[in-house]
Formats: sequence, structure tokens, C-alpha cells
Amino acid sequence: MYDFANSGYTTVVITAVFAAYFVGAVAGGADWATFAWTAALSASHLIVMLTSPAMGAWADQHAAKKRLLMLTTAGCVLATAALGLVGPGAVVLGVVLLIVSNVFYAWGESLVAAFLPELARPQAMGRVSGWGWGLGYVGGMLALGLCLAYVLWAQGQGQKAEQFVPVTMWITAAVFALAALFTLALLRERAVPQAGAAGSVGLRESFQRLRQTFREARRYQDFMWLLACVAAYQGGVAVAIALAAIYAEQVIGFVQQETMVLIFVLNIAAALGALAFGHWQDRLGHKLALGITLVGWMATCIIAAVTTTKGGFWYAAVIAGVCMGSSQSAGRAMAGMLAPAAQLAEFFGLWTFATRVASIAGPLSYGAITWMTGGNQRLAIGCTAVLFVLGLVLLLPVNMARGRAAADSAGLSAAQ
Repeated sequence: MYDFANSGYTTVVITAVFAAYFVGAVAGGADWATFAWTAALSASHLIVMLTSPAMGAWADQHAAKKRLLMLTTAGCVLATAALGLVGPGAVVLGVVLLIVSNVFYAWGESLVAAFLPELARPQAMGRVSGWGWGLGYVGGMLALGLCLAYVLWAQGQGQKAEQFVPVTMWITAAVFALAALFTLALLRERAVPQAGAAGSVGLRESFQRLRQTFREARRYQDFMWLLACVAAYQGGVAVAIALAAIYAEQVIGFVQQETMVLIFVLNIAAALGALAFGHWQDRLGHKLALGITLVGWMATCIIAAVTTTKGGFWYAAVIAGVCMGSSQSAGRAMAGMLAPAAQLAEFFGLWTFATRVASIAGPLSYGAITWMTGGNQRLAIGCTAVLFVLGLVLLLPVNMARGRAAADSAGLSAAQ
């Protein structure tokens, strides 16, 4: 249900509505507007990278995942609602609120992922993770659908973007807040405080904890191989999330209404992919399931790079949607199986660290290739396939049985 609640934020704010509004209306379509948007997102990812492991360690020590989840939820909801105050020319306010809202969103995403091993048996980890990702895409479609319905009505009344876009931020914040109540009211914290847990974590401690967590995680070689794999392929996923609509319109020739339909279909395909692969990966094996989705991502990039028709791009989009839900579900389930039980939030902080590295590196590499080649986005999307190839290569050394045994043995040692 929390995946259902928070997905509207990424769908509406990051992808479909506020991004274009920020570039076109808030920044007035200036040459630096897109750079300002990507720089703000990169800054938020950097903050999350440096703080998530420390926050996760504190949550494990104090058995405080749910308490922190309440705070991060409130922070993202309030910051998203405050985005409704951003009008034309308010670039600094928009950048600050974007950074704040995205940081709180990412913190919450990491915390809720750390609950997964408490909620599912190892043999059902993929299934439960798939339920979450599948419901998440449904939640994203709900929030986007409500916003689009309002936008169509507002446009019919002759309203301009600076009048109706703020309302979409309030709709998104309301959907997040109401849907999250199910999790915040019913989810139980099953962890217990660890001995000697005290004090707070500052910036210096955050850096120290990050280094310490990496040192400890190196003892779990399969978790570290998975982390490297995630850092590679999630870079490609980040490109799909941030640039699919831009590619569809600028390269393939989609118009705005067609792009909106494309986003809905992507969410439907992603939901079906997450739910279906969530069940199949428990039977096929998590490693094999993830490997299949990475091959699918490679096919997506190649088809998108060579197709010249809208019909051909639809094939790529549907494959991308299925692979998006299934790859994210499989990666989270594998992390849950390979992380030691006593350090779930801490290790999922590293998982978040890896995904944020990818979220910076993937889109930036795409942009750099486009810039260096004079705007050749076909070459850029083709080169994105390399990230999925690298992810597949880094997945090969992962041994799930060995990694799970190492995680279990760490739990036995902690109990003794």
C-alpha cells in the first residue's frame, strides 16, 4: 500500500506534469532551465546517497523504521503540496522544494523496502515485492488520472498552466497522504532496539557510517555483486523514466495527447510485469528472472534506437513497461534475501545509495552523448543498452544460495 501511495509523486511531479511546468513556465523556457531541473534532481540524489546508510543504521539500532517512515511521508507530502506555491519566475523556490520533496521520497522508499524481509518468507520475497511494485504503478495511474481529469476540465474553463498545475500538486499530495494512512496505521514494527543504541547521527557520522557499512557489506560478496549490478542497470531504468516522453516527442514525433496515453500504457505494462514476475521469479529463481528482464531492456533500447514509426516505438514502450516493473521487483527481492536480518535498514540504505548513483549517472551519460553528438538521441538510447549489458555481466557472479547462507549465518552470530 505504501508503494501505491508514493508512486503518484514520481509519476506526476518527476515525469508527467511538474517537470515540463518547471522548464516552460517557472523558468520561462530559458536555455538553462533543463539543466537546472536535472541539477536539482542530481543534488537530491546526492543527499540521499550520503545519508541513507546512516539513517538505515540508526533505524536498525533503535527499531525505528516506522517512526522514520512517518516523518519522511509527512515531509514529502508537505513539500509536494508546497510545490503548488511555485509560480512563474520562482526558480529558487521550485528548486529547493523539488530537492526537499525528492529527498523525503527517497528516504521513505528505502525505509519501506527494509520492511520486506519482515513481511515475506524467503520463498515468497519476489511475490510480495511484485505486489508492491504492481500496486505502485496502479497508484501512479490513479494520481495521474485524477490530475489529467482536472487539467482537461481546467483547460476547458480557459485556465493557464500557472493556475491548474498547482492544483495537481495538491491532488498528488492528498492521494499520497490518504493512501499512506493504511501503512502508517496497520504496519507493525517487528524489530527490537539493539543494545547500546543511543545518540544521533550527524553529517560527519553519516560519512563515517557510510564507509563502515561498505566495509561490513564487503563480507557479503553476493550482496556486493548485486549492488554493482543494480548501480549499472538502474542507470538505464533512470533514463527510461526521465527521458521516455522527451524521446517519444522529439525523435518519434508523438504529440502531447499520445504521450499521455503512452505513460498510462507504460504504467499498465509495468504493473502487470511486476505482478507476473513477482510470482514467476520465486519459481524461476530471482537471478534468472532478473537476467531475463535485463535482456528485455537491451531489446527495448535497440528497438527504440532503430525504429522510425510510432508503431515500432509502441513495441519498445510495452517491453520497457514490463521490464521496468519486473526488474525493480526482482532487484528489491534479491536485496531482501541477501541482507543480514539485523541490518536490514542499513543494507537497504546501501541499495538506495546504488540506485541514486545510477539515477545520476544514467541520465547524465545520455545527456552527454546527446550533447557531444549534436543532438543524436538515437545514438544515446542505443548506448544506454550498454548499461544493461554491464548489469547482466555483474549479475553472473551472484550466487543466491551462498549469499542467503551468509546472511543467515550473520543472524545466528548476532543471536549468540
